[in-house]
Amino acid sequence: MTTECSGKLFEFHPLGTREVRVGFDGGTITSDGGGLLLREVEKRTGIVAGFAACFRDHRKTERIEHTVRELVAQRVYGLALGYEDLNDHDEMRRDPLLAVLAEKQDPTGESRARERDRGQALAGKSTLNRLELTKEKVDEKERYKKIVLDPAVVDRLLVEVFVNSYAEPPQEMVLDLDATDDPLYGHQEGRFFHGYYGDYCYLPLYIFCGPALLCARLRVANMDASAGCVEELQRIVKQIREAWPGVKITLRGDSGFCREELMKWCEEEGIHYVLGLAKNDRLKAEIIRAQEEAAAEYQQTGKAARRFQEFSYQTRDSWSRARRVVGKAEHLEKGANPRFVVT
Repeated sequence: MTTECSGKLFEFHPLGTREVRVGFDGGTITSDGGGLLLREVEKRTGIVAGFAACFRDHRKTERIEHTVRELVAQRVYGLALGYEDLNDHDEMRRDPLLAVLAEKQDPTGESRARERDRGQALAGKSTLNRLELTKEKVDEKERYKKIVLDPAVVDRLLVEVFVNSYAEPPQEMVLDLDATDDPLYGHQEGRFFHGYYGDYCYLPLYIFCGPALLCARLRVANMDASAGCVEELQRIVKQIREAWPGVKITLRGDSGFCREELMKWCEEEGIHYVLGLAKNDRLKAEIIRAQEEAAAEYQQTGKAARRFQEFSYQTRDSWSRARRVVGKAEHLEKGANPRFVVT
Protein backbone atom coordinates (compact mmCIF):
# COMPACT_ATOMS: atom_id res chain seq x y z
CA MET A 1 0.00 0.00 0.00
CA THR A 2 1.30 3.43 -0.92
CA THR A 3 2.01 5.65 2.05
CA GLU A 4 -0.27 8.67 2.15
CA CYS A 5 1.36 11.75 3.58
CA SER A 6 -0.38 14.97 4.48
CA GLY A 7 1.41 18.27 4.24
CA LYS A 8 -1.12 19.85 6.57
CA LEU A 9 0.02 21.09 9.95
CA PHE A 10 -2.10 20.68 13.07
CA GLU A 11 -5.11 22.99 12.92
CA PHE A 12 -6.24 24.84 16.05
CA HIS A 13 -8.80 27.49 16.81
CA PRO A 14 -7.34 31.00 16.33
CA LEU A 15 -6.68 33.41 19.18
CA GLY A 16 -8.69 36.42 18.08
CA THR A 17 -7.05 37.48 14.81
CA ARG A 18 -3.91 35.46 15.54
CA GLU A 19 -3.34 32.08 13.96
CA VAL A 20 -2.39 29.27 16.37
CA ARG A 21 0.02 27.00 14.54
CA VAL A 22 2.30 24.13 15.51
CA GLY A 23 5.60 23.72 13.77
CA PHE A 24 8.86 21.85 14.22
CA ASP A 25 11.25 24.45 12.83
CA GLY A 26 13.02 25.16 16.13
CA GLY A 27 11.39 28.52 16.76
CA THR A 28 9.59 29.19 20.03
CA ILE A 29 9.77 25.86 21.84
CA THR A 30 7.62 24.50 24.67
CA SER A 31 7.31 21.18 26.45
CA ASP A 32 3.61 21.84 27.14
CA GLY A 33 2.27 21.73 23.58
CA GLY A 34 -0.30 19.13 24.59
CA GLY A 35 -2.18 21.91 26.35
CA LEU A 36 -3.41 23.04 22.93
CA LEU A 37 -5.41 19.82 22.70
CA LEU A 38 -7.07 20.69 26.02
CA ARG A 39 -7.90 24.11 24.57
CA GLU A 40 -9.59 22.41 21.62
CA VAL A 41 -11.66 20.32 24.03
CA GLU A 42 -12.65 23.51 25.86
CA LYS A 43 -13.65 25.15 22.57
CA ARG A 44 -16.09 22.32 21.99
CA THR A 45 -17.40 21.82 25.53
CA GLY A 46 -17.08 25.17 27.32
CA ILE A 47 -16.39 23.47 30.67
CA VAL A 48 -13.80 26.01 31.85
CA ALA A 49 -16.02 28.90 30.74
CA GLY A 50 -18.93 27.32 32.59
CA PHE A 51 -16.83 27.01 35.73
CA ALA A 52 -15.70 30.63 35.46
CA ALA A 53 -19.36 31.65 35.30
CA CYS A 54 -19.79 30.22 38.81
CA PHE A 55 -17.87 33.23 40.22
CA ARG A 56 -19.18 36.70 40.99
CA ASP A 57 -16.70 39.51 40.36
CA HIS A 58 -16.97 42.60 42.59
CA ARG A 59 -13.90 44.32 41.13
CA LYS A 60 -14.12 47.66 39.34
CA THR A 61 -14.33 46.96 35.63
CA GLU A 62 -12.01 49.77 34.59
CA ARG A 63 -9.18 48.36 36.73
CA ILE A 64 -9.37 44.76 35.56
CA GLU A 65 -6.54 43.34 33.44
CA HIS A 66 -7.28 39.67 34.10
CA THR A 67 -10.91 38.60 33.74
CA VAL A 68 -12.33 35.85 35.94
CA ARG A 69 -12.45 33.54 32.94
CA GLU A 70 -8.76 34.18 32.21
CA LEU A 71 -7.77 33.64 35.84
CA VAL A 72 -9.74 30.41 36.11
CA ALA A 73 -8.36 29.16 32.80
CA GLN A 74 -4.79 29.98 33.87
CA ARG A 75 -5.20 28.02 37.08
CA VAL A 76 -7.02 25.06 35.50
CA TYR A 77 -4.59 24.63 32.63
CA GLY A 78 -1.67 25.12 35.00
CA LEU A 79 -2.92 22.26 37.16
CA ALA A 80 -3.50 20.09 34.09
CA LEU A 81 0.09 20.68 32.93
CA GLY A 82 1.55 19.83 36.34
CA TYR A 83 2.08 23.32 37.79
CA GLU A 84 0.21 22.75 41.03
CA ASP A 85 1.75 25.41 43.24
CA LEU A 86 0.78 29.05 42.98
CA ASN A 87 4.49 29.89 43.23
CA ASP A 88 4.92 28.30 39.79
CA HIS A 89 2.95 31.15 38.25
CA ASP A 90 5.56 33.76 39.05
CA GLU A 91 7.48 32.12 36.21
CA MET A 92 4.55 30.77 34.21
CA ARG A 93 2.99 34.22 33.86
CA ARG A 94 5.65 34.86 31.18
CA ASP A 95 4.74 31.70 29.23
CA PRO A 96 3.07 32.62 25.90
CA LEU A 97 1.60 29.12 25.49
CA LEU A 98 -0.24 29.28 28.82
CA ALA A 99 -1.42 32.76 27.80
CA VAL A 100 -2.88 31.28 24.61
CA LEU A 101 -4.65 28.60 26.64
CA ALA A 102 -6.08 31.32 28.90
CA GLU A 103 -7.28 33.21 25.77
CA LYS A 104 -5.07 36.25 26.39
CA GLN A 105 -5.36 38.34 23.22
CA ASP A 106 -1.77 39.55 23.73
CA PRO A 107 0.09 36.36 24.73
CA THR A 108 3.41 38.22 24.97
CA GLY A 109 2.11 40.75 27.50
CA GLU A 110 3.67 43.70 25.69
CA SER A 111 0.43 45.72 25.90
CA ARG A 112 0.13 45.56 29.72
CA ALA A 113 -0.90 48.86 31.34
CA ARG A 114 2.09 49.13 33.66
CA GLU A 115 5.61 49.01 32.32
CA ARG A 116 6.80 46.66 35.07
CA ASP A 117 4.21 44.07 33.98
CA ARG A 118 5.12 44.08 30.29
CA GLY A 119 6.32 40.75 29.02
CA GLN A 120 4.12 39.00 31.61
CA ALA A 121 0.75 38.34 30.02
CA LEU A 122 -0.69 36.35 32.89
CA ALA A 123 -1.51 36.87 36.56
CA GLY A 124 1.05 36.25 39.29
CA LYS A 125 0.73 34.12 42.38
CA SER A 126 -0.74 36.91 44.54
CA THR A 127 -3.63 37.56 42.15
CA LEU A 128 -4.40 33.84 41.88
CA ASN A 129 -4.15 33.55 45.66
CA ARG A 130 -6.85 36.19 46.06
CA LEU A 131 -9.03 34.26 43.62
CA GLU A 132 -8.71 31.03 45.58
CA LEU A 133 -8.94 32.39 49.13
CA THR A 134 -11.87 34.79 48.87
CA LYS A 135 -14.36 34.31 51.70
CA GLU A 136 -17.70 32.65 51.04
CA LYS A 137 -19.55 35.97 51.29
CA VAL A 138 -18.10 39.32 50.22
CA ASP A 139 -19.45 42.55 48.72
CA GLU A 140 -18.15 45.62 46.91
CA LYS A 141 -16.64 46.97 50.16
CA GLU A 142 -14.10 44.14 50.36
CA ARG A 143 -10.67 45.66 49.58
CA TYR A 144 -8.64 42.80 48.13
CA LYS A 145 -10.46 39.50 47.69
CA LYS A 146 -13.48 40.36 45.60
CA ILE A 147 -14.10 37.32 43.39
CA VAL A 148 -16.49 34.98 45.17
CA LEU A 149 -17.47 31.43 44.21
CA ASP A 150 -21.06 30.17 44.35
CA PRO A 151 -20.70 26.50 45.42
CA ALA A 152 -24.32 25.64 44.56
CA VAL A 153 -23.76 26.73 40.96
CA VAL A 154 -20.60 24.58 40.77
CA ASP A 155 -22.55 21.59 42.08
CA ARG A 156 -25.14 22.05 39.36
CA LEU A 157 -22.47 22.53 36.70
CA LEU A 158 -20.90 19.11 37.38
CA VAL A 159 -24.24 17.41 36.72
CA GLU A 160 -24.94 19.61 33.68
CA VAL A 161 -21.62 18.63 32.11
CA PHE A 162 -22.47 14.98 32.73
CA VAL A 163 -25.96 15.27 31.23
CA ASN A 164 -24.69 17.19 28.21
CA SER A 165 -22.13 14.46 27.47
CA TYR A 166 -24.94 12.15 26.31
CA ALA A 167 -26.27 12.39 22.75
CA GLU A 168 -29.33 10.37 23.81
CA PRO A 169 -30.88 9.74 27.24
CA PRO A 170 -29.57 6.53 28.85
CA GLN A 171 -32.01 3.85 29.93
CA GLU A 172 -30.21 3.24 33.20
CA MET A 173 -27.22 4.42 35.21
CA VAL A 174 -25.24 3.43 38.28
CA LEU A 175 -24.18 6.07 40.80
CA ASP A 176 -21.14 5.10 42.89
CA LEU A 177 -20.65 6.50 46.40
CA ASP A 178 -17.18 6.56 47.88
CA ALA A 179 -15.29 8.16 50.75
CA THR A 180 -11.51 8.21 50.88
CA ASP A 181 -8.67 9.84 52.75
CA ASP A 182 -7.00 13.12 51.85
CA PRO A 183 -3.83 13.01 54.04
CA LEU A 184 -2.71 16.14 55.89
CA TYR A 185 0.88 17.06 56.63
CA GLY A 186 0.43 20.07 58.89
CA HIS A 187 -2.02 21.46 61.41
CA GLN A 188 -4.81 22.40 59.03
CA GLU A 189 -8.21 23.43 60.27
CA GLY A 190 -10.44 20.41 60.92
CA ARG A 191 -7.51 18.01 61.28
CA PHE A 192 -8.49 14.64 62.80
CA PHE A 193 -6.94 11.18 63.02
CA HIS A 194 -8.82 8.45 61.16
CA GLY A 195 -8.36 4.95 62.56
CA TYR A 196 -9.09 3.07 59.32
CA TYR A 197 -6.56 5.04 57.27
CA GLY A 198 -4.14 5.36 60.19
CA ASP A 199 -3.34 9.00 59.52
CA TYR A 200 -4.48 12.59 59.95
CA CYS A 201 -6.67 13.41 57.00
CA TYR A 202 -9.85 14.85 55.55
CA LEU A 203 -12.58 12.44 54.43
CA PRO A 204 -14.03 13.73 51.14
CA LEU A 205 -17.23 12.30 49.68
CA TYR A 206 -17.33 11.45 45.98
CA ILE A 207 -20.24 10.49 43.74
CA PHE A 208 -19.44 9.13 40.28
CA CYS A 209 -21.36 7.75 37.33
CA GLY A 210 -18.75 5.72 35.50
CA PRO A 211 -15.82 8.11 34.96
CA ALA A 212 -17.99 11.23 35.38
CA LEU A 213 -17.63 13.09 38.69
CA LEU A 214 -20.98 14.38 39.96
CA CYS A 215 -19.99 15.44 43.47
CA ALA A 216 -16.78 16.13 45.40
CA ARG A 217 -17.42 17.33 48.95
CA LEU A 218 -14.53 18.01 51.32
CA ARG A 219 -15.30 16.86 54.88
CA VAL A 220 -13.46 16.44 58.16
CA ALA A 221 -12.51 12.91 59.17
CA ASN A 222 -14.37 12.66 62.49
CA MET A 223 -17.66 11.68 60.87
CA ASP A 224 -19.39 8.68 59.36
CA ALA A 225 -18.45 7.86 55.76
CA SER A 226 -22.09 8.31 54.70
CA ALA A 227 -22.56 11.72 56.33
CA GLY A 228 -24.30 14.13 53.96
CA CYS A 229 -24.71 11.64 51.12
CA VAL A 230 -28.53 11.78 51.12
CA GLU A 231 -28.51 15.58 50.75
CA GLU A 232 -26.06 15.35 47.85
CA LEU A 233 -28.05 12.60 46.15
CA GLN A 234 -31.31 14.52 46.51
CA ARG A 235 -30.06 17.40 44.40
CA ILE A 236 -28.18 15.19 41.90
CA VAL A 237 -31.09 12.81 41.30
CA LYS A 238 -33.53 15.72 40.99
CA GLN A 239 -31.37 17.34 38.31
CA ILE A 240 -30.87 14.05 36.44
CA ARG A 241 -34.59 13.32 36.44
CA GLU A 242 -35.35 16.82 35.19
CA ALA A 243 -33.33 15.91 32.09
CA TRP A 244 -34.21 12.21 31.89
CA PRO A 245 -37.50 11.47 33.71
CA GLY A 246 -37.56 7.78 32.78
CA VAL A 247 -33.98 6.78 33.59
CA LYS A 248 -33.46 3.85 35.97
CA ILE A 249 -31.00 4.76 38.73
CA THR A 250 -29.06 2.25 40.82
CA LEU A 251 -26.95 3.31 43.79
CA ARG A 252 -23.80 1.41 44.71
CA GLY A 253 -21.53 1.72 47.74
CA ASP A 254 -19.54 -0.21 50.32
CA SER A 255 -20.65 -1.03 53.86
CA GLY A 256 -19.80 2.50 55.02
CA PHE A 257 -22.97 3.65 53.23
CA CYS A 258 -25.27 0.87 54.44
CA ARG A 259 -27.38 3.17 56.60
CA GLU A 260 -31.12 3.29 57.28
CA GLU A 261 -31.47 6.91 56.16
CA LEU A 262 -29.98 6.20 52.74
CA MET A 263 -31.84 2.95 52.09
CA LYS A 264 -35.18 4.39 53.20
CA TRP A 265 -34.70 7.41 50.94
CA CYS A 266 -33.89 5.17 47.97
CA GLU A 267 -37.00 3.08 48.58
CA GLU A 268 -39.19 6.17 48.79
CA GLU A 269 -37.69 7.64 45.60
CA GLY A 270 -37.83 4.43 43.54
CA ILE A 271 -34.04 4.12 43.35
CA HIS A 272 -32.38 0.71 43.31
CA TYR A 273 -29.39 0.14 45.57
CA VAL A 274 -26.62 -2.41 46.14
CA LEU A 275 -24.72 -1.71 49.35
CA GLY A 276 -22.06 -3.71 51.13
CA LEU A 277 -23.18 -5.13 54.48
CA ALA A 278 -20.66 -5.70 57.27
CA LYS A 279 -20.65 -9.36 58.26
CA ASN A 280 -21.69 -10.59 61.71
CA ASP A 281 -22.52 -13.91 63.32
CA ARG A 282 -26.20 -13.79 62.33
CA LEU A 283 -25.36 -13.19 58.68
CA LYS A 284 -22.68 -15.89 58.59
CA ALA A 285 -25.12 -18.36 60.14
CA GLU A 286 -27.49 -17.84 57.20
CA ILE A 287 -24.93 -19.15 54.69
CA ILE A 288 -23.17 -21.76 56.83
CA ARG A 289 -24.24 -24.68 54.60
CA ALA A 290 -23.20 -22.81 51.43
CA GLN A 291 -19.87 -22.00 53.09
CA GLU A 292 -19.31 -25.69 53.88
CA GLU A 293 -20.05 -26.61 50.25
CA ALA A 294 -17.56 -24.02 49.01
CA ALA A 295 -14.91 -25.34 51.41
CA ALA A 296 -15.47 -28.92 50.21
CA GLU A 297 -15.16 -27.85 46.57
CA TYR A 298 -11.94 -26.01 47.32
CA GLN A 299 -10.47 -29.12 48.96
CA GLN A 300 -11.24 -31.12 45.80
CA THR A 301 -10.10 -28.60 43.18
CA GLY A 302 -7.62 -26.36 44.97
CA LYS A 303 -9.30 -23.40 43.25
CA ALA A 304 -11.44 -20.62 44.67
CA ALA A 305 -15.00 -21.81 45.23
CA ARG A 306 -18.14 -19.71 45.62
CA ARG A 307 -21.81 -20.17 46.42
CA PHE A 308 -24.48 -17.47 46.49
CA GLN A 309 -27.58 -17.34 48.64
CA GLU A 310 -30.28 -14.73 49.22
CA PHE A 311 -32.46 -14.27 52.29
CA SER A 312 -34.50 -11.69 54.18
CA TYR A 313 -32.70 -9.90 56.99
CA GLN A 314 -33.40 -7.14 59.49
CA THR A 315 -31.17 -5.67 62.17
CA ARG A 316 -32.42 -5.61 65.75
CA ASP A 317 -32.51 -1.82 66.06
CA SER A 318 -31.09 0.22 63.18
CA TRP A 319 -33.27 -0.90 60.25
CA SER A 320 -36.95 0.00 59.99
CA ARG A 321 -37.83 -3.09 57.91
CA ALA A 322 -36.55 -6.40 56.60
CA ARG A 323 -34.56 -6.22 53.36
CA ARG A 324 -33.16 -8.60 50.76
CA VAL A 325 -29.57 -9.66 51.44
CA VAL A 326 -27.36 -11.66 49.08
CA GLY A 327 -24.53 -13.61 50.65
CA LYS A 328 -21.41 -14.90 48.92
CA ALA A 329 -19.97 -18.01 50.55
CA GLU A 330 -16.41 -18.06 49.25
CA HIS A 331 -13.43 -20.23 50.15
CA LEU A 332 -9.92 -19.17 49.13
CA GLU A 333 -6.41 -20.35 49.90
CA LYS A 334 -6.48 -18.20 53.02
CA GLY A 335 -9.77 -19.77 54.15
CA ALA A 336 -13.41 -18.69 54.34
CA ASN A 337 -14.20 -15.26 52.89
CA PRO A 338 -17.93 -14.55 53.30
CA ARG A 339 -19.33 -11.30 51.87
CA PHE A 340 -22.80 -9.70 51.95
CA VAL A 341 -24.76 -7.01 50.13
CA VAL A 342 -28.20 -5.59 50.86
CA THR A 343 -30.26 -4.78 47.78
